[in-house]
Amino acid sequence: MAAPGGKYFIQDKLAGSAEHHASFEALWKTKWKPLCDKGVYPFMFGTSADFEPVAEKMIAAGLKPPYDWDEYASYFFAQAHRLIARAAGSREKEEASELFLRASALYRIARFPTPRSEQQRIAWERGKEAALQGLKLQKYPMVEVEIPHTHAANGDGKVLPAYYYVPAQASPDHRVPLVIIFTGLDGYRTELAVWKDGWAGLGVALLIVEIPGTGDNPGAPSDPESPDRVWTSMFDWIGRQECIDQSRVVNWGFSTGGYYSIRLAHTHSDRLKGVVALGGGCHHMFDAEWLDAANSLEYPFDLAHTLCYKYGYGADLDRFKKEARDRFSLLASGILDRPGCARLLLVNGTEDEIFPIDDYYLCLQHGDPKEVRFVGGHKHMGEPASFVIILQWLFGLLGVPGDTRTFLSTLPFKARYR
Repeated sequence: MAAPGGKYFIQDKLAGSAEHHASFEALWKTKWKPLCDKGVYPFMFGTSADFEPVAEKMIAAGLKPPYDWDEYASYFFAQAHRLIARAAGSREKEEASELFLRASALYRIARFPTPRSEQQRIAWERGKEAALQGLKLQKYPMVEVEIPHTHAANGDGKVLPAYYYVPAQASPDHRVPLVIIFTGLDGYRTELAVWKDGWAGLGVALLIVEIPGTGDNPGAPSDPESPDRVWTSMFDWIGRQECIDQSRVVNWGFSTGGYYSIRLAHTHSDRLKGVVALGGGCHHMFDAEWLDAANSLEYPFDLAHTLCYKYGYGADLDRFKKEARDRFSLLASGILDRPGCARLLLVNGTEDEIFPIDDYYLCLQHGDPKEVRFVGGHKHMGEPASFVIILQWLFGLLGVPGDTRTFLSTLPFKARYR
């Protein structure tokens, strides 16, 4: 902990319990519906018209923690299937794209926060299919690529699937910058694709990949060094893309992805123009005391159990709390003290209840100097002010004449078709 007296900066919040943990009704009415109405995380590509009938049924059924994840997921399928059927029958490209993406949003919330049951795993597979169908039909089409994991070892998978967009004007004679997005604990490539249009409008390529233990990342979840191997394979592949300006490659990690971005800035600095870690952690995020409180705070569901599953411990939370910090801490492993860190921007809200702001203070006390911006009075990731801070930093780093207001206007989803 970085606050005086060996405490967390939000120590007084740890004993509380957010009201949305009482039931699904509380979650929907106090936290999720306002976000769904705006079409923002975690409802990218989603609409209230699609979700409200589902939420009403779940509320009527009295769903509440601890959730039966198969039962939870099952409520979303019929509505998603109806949208898929409409999309498949549409003769209008824009309408079909929207309907496929709206279906993918329903499947996303069905598998949220991570596919831990059979029905949630089905939702993840169907959500990928729907999202890719919709993204292929957009003005700036996005495709899926399979990056060979040539450095696989110790139980890694063989392929890193990614969503990839390259501007039409890109060529070996007109190379373009590349932004690599690391997704988070629950937001995967299917929804972080929402950032594509903003970068496409600036002529910048975009590559979106999940982190180990989530989505389709091949890295062994319980191996602290698996991400290093995956990213080496990824950079080998990027190095073969003749349309990419290899001197203007940056990384942006969201939430848990920020943990991997901090690590990346130290392990692969020679491949990067700069790195942004938004809302990440590095050490105290694994404290047993923090994990004991995390299930009741800002996160919509059981954060500690979700992290436990993501890091390869299954349902064994006690073992995860006992071992995780020694095993995954970037301080304990010596990563933070490695010389030669890439240019690294750390951004988060000071009141973050998902990963403690203390971890960014810790980053500043070790290794090479970093750049940092804390958003006062804001919780996890410091949205939306953090997006303006980061985009301005990246525009300058990449040398692109971007306007943050124009860029951010591409993010909220507004349905055009009923």
